[in-house]
Amino acid sequence: MAAIKRKAPYQGGTTPDKKHRTSSGYDKKSSYDPKRQSLQQLADADDVDGKETSNGTSHGADKQFKLETSSAEAHAKQRALAKERKASKPNADLIARSKKLWEQLRRKSHVSLEERKKLVAELFSIVDGRVRDFVFKHDSVRVVQCALKYANLEQRRSITKELHGDIRTLAESRYGKFLVAKMIMSGDQQIRDLIIPEFYGHVRRLVNHPEASWILDDIYRQIASPEQKALMLREWYGAEFALLQRKPDANVPVVASTETAELSEILSSNPEKRRPILQYLHEMINGLVQKKMTGFTMLHDAMLQYFLALVPGGEEQRAFLDEMLGDIDAETEGGGGDLYKNLAFTKSGSRLVCLAIAYGTPKDRKIILRVFKDNVETMAYDQYAKMVLVAGLDVPDDTQMTTKTIYRELLAEKIEDKEERMNKVESLVLDLNARVPILFQMEGTAKWLYTNNSDKALLEEVHTIRSTTSKKAPEVRQKELLQYLANILLDLVADRAGNLVRTSFGWQFITEVLLELNGEHKQRALEAVASLAEGEPAAEGHIAHDPAAGRALKALVGGGPFDPKEKKVKLVEPRLAFAEQLWPIIKSHIVDWACSPASFVVVALLESEDVSDVIKTEVKKALKKERAKLQAVTTDKKDKDKAKTADGKKVKASGNPGAKLLLEKLN
Repeated sequence: MAAIKRKAPYQGGTTPDKKHRTSSGYDKKSSYDPKRQSLQQLADADDVDGKETSNGTSHGADKQFKLETSSAEAHAKQRALAKERKASKPNADLIARSKKLWEQLRRKSHVSLEERKKLVAELFSIVDGRVRDFVFKHDSVRVVQCALKYANLEQRRSITKELHGDIRTLAESRYGKFLVAKMIMSGDQQIRDLIIPEFYGHVRRLVNHPEASWILDDIYRQIASPEQKALMLREWYGAEFALLQRKPDANVPVVASTETAELSEILSSNPEKRRPILQYLHEMINGLVQKKMTGFTMLHDAMLQYFLALVPGGEEQRAFLDEMLGDIDAETEGGGGDLYKNLAFTKSGSRLVCLAIAYGTPKDRKIILRVFKDNVETMAYDQYAKMVLVAGLDVPDDTQMTTKTIYRELLAEKIEDKEERMNKVESLVLDLNARVPILFQMEGTAKWLYTNNSDKALLEEVHTIRSTTSKKAPEVRQKELLQYLANILLDLVADRAGNLVRTSFGWQFITEVLLELNGEHKQRALEAVASLAEGEPAAEGHIAHDPAAGRALKALVGGGPFDPKEKKVKLVEPRLAFAEQLWPIIKSHIVDWACSPASFVVVALLESEDVSDVIKTEVKKALKKERAKLQAVTTDKKDKDKAKTADGKKVKASGNPGAKLLLEKLN
């Protein structure tokens, strides 16, 4: 795949789009108007003095003439001739009637349900059996689209069967492709299984077709099953794979659900075909990239398969990465880079970009990340592009470059108004995708942070490559990035704690920020979170009834994250001492907290090594006075009855488990 060639600047002559200059030296505005053009032709044929002209000029000849017909009459004759031509075509009356029905049906608000049923029935009586006569005309194909819209499932299947064998031709049509899209989107799996195989064996040609390419890729991306996608992608590997999709003696698609599109598996089974397959695939990829047709999901899948089939760190892989970089104009900021921008927003494409960053040189990484300038926020909210930002932060050694390129834009630091800036950051940390580039430095590959296992697997893959291509220790890189984030995120918690705790994502964010970051706003942030516990725990809407709040406060009181290997809390340094902020606020309601769904917060006050002995003593003293209340909530009345009467078997009563633990500690 050669580097993208750009048109040389135009030199000499008149440029195609330049306005023609008149003899008087000024430019006349040109606008296309059919009526004016027709009138101008009549004026050119008639001399201003009523004299006959020759070759468009007047010579003042004596012979005079006048038009036999007026302009209006001439146009009327033209319209009459057009009607005659249309009337002479096959099914002209039926097409005309169907178009009138379509005009009525498309005005939804003017047609009652009963009338619409009658119109649809009449429309199908016209279309049925004649679908092919309608679909290859740009005006009547809309009628069939309308019929599909209001058809039932059997009628849709009937139309699809009538068009069997013509689907590919329709997809190549300027107007017919919309009908194919309508059939695919409104049809069931049976209809889709009739349509999709018609593209088999023709993928290479169709993906380069100006009309069919996008409909083909949309079908591949949104509709096709994994087996169907595999069959289409295999055609990128050579002509023999395209021919295998059809029987040699008939134009009937073959459904083969066991075929794989994993190129590495195909090459391992057929090592002798490695060179021709890679060459064929490279040519297809290069052809589309050269044409700037880089938005196809199928292209992204093919590029990833090609990259994974190359020897890691080998010359072929390095050459392919250089060719990808050729799409970027490194001399100008934001120049080119459409290939990378499109790749970032698909599953295979984002993985390929992450691998390119991981395998790239420091210079490569800087060039790639600069492409995404002004798109960082959009990428953060995307399920795939967010991982490109993660790789861009977690691989380069130059953290000053990554923070300037990614975090500065992501955290809206260019916005001077603090309220507006805080609104943007708050939206980021509460979004399932956008929070990942911010929190991953604190949580790494923690399962709860990622929406699927593939994201976690991709990050682990990048880390493996990073160990051989980056010099800086991961711990140093992490420390530098967290230092940059600290004051921004702590300031957000201090100012927006009340907004953040409205969702469980907000509580997770607060917990991670307070446990992992240190900065000038930390004390203010601790106080803001502790103040949320004010009020009666029994009151409706109090945070004591929020399970996410209970887990977060318990972790903060604990003073650090729980280590599953050592099975104990690992205290952070410097010590968090959150209990010092929380205890004065909940002191007067400590028994109510102990009896609430958030009772484990009180358990943490007694168990945590981060809580002073003074506070523990005060908590125990307050609880001992109200031991009866704790006893009352350890077993619910309903659970107590169940324990005695459930089919004669003893049923374990639940009650409040936190209160039970507190009673044990008091004893």
